[in-house]
Parts: sequence; structure tokens; C-alpha cells
Amino acid sequence: MLELDKQCRRQQRIRHAVQALWTVVTNSYWIGFVRGRIYQGKIKNVCVPGLNCYSCPGAVASCPIGALQATIGSYEYQMAFYVAGFMILVGTLMGRFVCGWLCPFGLVQDLLHKIPLPKRLKLRTFRGDRVLRCLKYLILVVFVILMPLYFTDLIGQGFPWFCKLVCPVGTLEGGIPLVLLNQAMHTAIGWLYVWKNVVLAAIVLLAILIYRPFCKYLCPLGAIYSVFNPISVVRYQVDSDTCTRCGTCAHICKMGCDPVKNANSLECIRCGACKAACPAGAIHIRFQRRTKPQKADLERSQ
Repeated sequence: MLELDKQCRRQQRIRHAVQALWTVVTNSYWIGFVRGRIYQGKIKNVCVPGLNCYSCPGAVASCPIGALQATIGSYEYQMAFYVAGFMILVGTLMGRFVCGWLCPFGLVQDLLHKIPLPKRLKLRTFRGDRVLRCLKYLILVVFVILMPLYFTDLIGQGFPWFCKLVCPVGTLEGGIPLVLLNQAMHTAIGWLYVWKNVVLAAIVLLAILIYRPFCKYLCPLGAIYSVFNPISVVRYQVDSDTCTRCGTCAHICKMGCDPVKNANSLECIRCGACKAACPAGAIHIRFQRRTKPQKADLERSQ
């Protein structure tokens, strides 16, 4: 067990290193942090897989959720098709692997949850947890799709309502740095800025108590990628012949998944903790491919 524990810790350190590296790469416009200005070069027309705010002074590419809101009701509908196609492609290839490995705000929540507290204060689950997880799908439909489509300006341009009213990532990566670094932004501080900071503070507090509350309950990008988890190319597989049904994988999963019951649950962010912890080595990463049906399967279907 001690060796397995070391293996789990090593695997999670590797994951955090990848998260940190990806965060640095996608926010590598260092001069933006000095000048307090947003990079607006050609690369900004490209989306990154994870949630990374367009308004972050260091961001070199766009957030797919922000880009979708900005274009879904626009006359530039081709761009909306590009963004939607990009998310479908990423989801088809990796599912919520992006959430576990390539999302900067996922790293922030991971680190916040490591803040030591008495075990009784760390909430693994609670009454209403499963119902609240449906909220991210409602937010996706209402704030990301419907509101930008129907609440528009005089020329029919939609607003990024999710970014404007809900998203704590924009506040952390964009709002706070720009206000601190750009004197001209001080005049823009109002009730909306205060509200967004209240939302961010609430998420930060919850992330200390609950593992990844934003990913579980609010993130519309996670909602999109979750739909592809059962069918994505990269997916988990549990070897039923090797598995001893010991329950270790379910116990260690902080997202509340049970790989034995469903190896590719909608909530799985593919962090790899279950795979590293399995004492029987029964959990594997597989690349899905179409195979010919076995003779036994054909006989059962007849």
C-alpha cells in the first residue's frame, strides 16, 4: 500500500507539472502583465482546449466558451461553427481529459484543495450534490447559448453573459490583473466588478472545502466535454478479469466516480488517480477503435 501511495503522489505531481506548464505556455505574453494590456495578435483567433480568459493580459489564445458566446448570435456565423467544431473535435478525442490536465483554473482549484484543514471540514459529498451537478448543463444552455442568441444589441451582436455574470476565471485572470495594472480601468469598477469578485471569493472558499466545485457544478465547458466521455478516443477501461472489486478506485476518486461501475463517467476528469491507485493494475487507458464482433457476442445476439 505504501508503494501504491507513492505512485499516486508521483502521478499527481506529474499532472500538476503538466497543468502548470500548459498554463505558462497559454499565458506567455509576458509584456501584457507589464503594460496591463491584452494581446490582440493573430494567434488570439485560435482557441485553447481549456477555460482560459481572453482578457488575461498574458493570454495568447481565446477561451472556447467566450468565443462561442461572442459569435453564436453574430452575423459572422462561420466563426461560431469553427468554435463549436473545435470543441466537438477536442471532446471526441479526449473528453474531460482537458479538465484534468489542460485547464488553468482546474490547477488553481487543485492547489486550493490542498490547503490543510481538519478532515471533518473537507466535504467529499453532501445531500444534493448529484442534483447540483446538473447545474452546469443548465448554465451552458441558458448563459452560453440562449442569452447570447436572444439578448443582443442594436446590431444583433450578443453579449458573453456567462463571462460577464458568472465566470470566476475571467475575474481571476482578466479583471483583477487589468484593474491593478491599468490606471484607466479604475473608472470601470462598479457593481458588476464587485459581484464578480464575490463569485470568485465564494468559489475559492468552496474549493478549499470541496474538490473542484466550479468543475462539478458550474463549468459549461466541462458540461460539453462530459458528453463525449463515454465515446471519446482516449478513454478508460477496467479489466474485469483482473479487478478484485476492492473499491480503492472509487474511494480515491475526488470527483465521486466509481470506475468499476462506469469507467468513463460524465464526471470523470481523467486525472489518473484511480489508475495509479489500483492495486491489481486493472485500469488502463485505451484508444477506442471499431472491432469485429466476437463469435460469442454474435451467438448471444441471436
